[in-house]
Amino acid sequence: MIIDERMAAFIDSLDRGNTAFLDGIEKEALDNQVPIVRKSTQSLLKFLLAARQPRQILEVGTAVGFSALLMCEYGPADCQVTTIEKYEKRIPVARENFRRAGREGRITLLEGDAADILGTLTGAYDMIFMDAAKGQYLHFLKDALRLLAPGGILVSDNVLQDGDVIQSRFAVTRRNRTIHTRMREYLYELKHHPLLETVILPVGDGVTLSIKSSTEF
Repeated sequence: MIIDERMAAFIDSLDRGNTAFLDGIEKEALDNQVPIVRKSTQSLLKFLLAARQPRQILEVGTAVGFSALLMCEYGPADCQVTTIEKYEKRIPVARENFRRAGREGRITLLEGDAADILGTLTGAYDMIFMDAAKGQYLHFLKDALRLLAPGGILVSDNVLQDGDVIQSRFAVTRRNRTIHTRMREYLYELKHHPLLETVILPVGDGVTLSIKSSTEF
């Protein structure tokens, strides 16, 4: 937890919640220990969807489809969501959730490694939600920027690693040091890239919002 737990609980208690269907998927995911976006991050996404009204959304990391369905539910009525997932056991669950929600026509699930799939995509996305393996964000960034429309927003979740990102690399467990280093590099790149204006927010496990400039340098 990167902010006081009591404060986080108080803020979450004010949220008006989601649809009953989304609440059911969230409960199923949590019961099965499937990581999904936290309550505070859900609120931020809904705010961004209302403010930005993105028509074309790309998500990297589907899991069981909760966040794709949330963006479909609270985005514009004509928005299209393309989402990428490589974990084979979660793909059929996500597809079934999309079917149950009646959203197959608005959500496209691409199966495979985002490192391979991103390079094959074309077109421009108004919003990209990065919520996959944290150690891969830096590798995905080049294609994410290519695919992001001028003025579009890149949202990256779980960037503060429960606060570990501020620690010395020697203070984190050896197995997490590569992720720690890559996430620091990713945050530095977001803050210093000439095409991006980025803010880092202590929301959930840390979220960055990056707006792509409409001017090429």
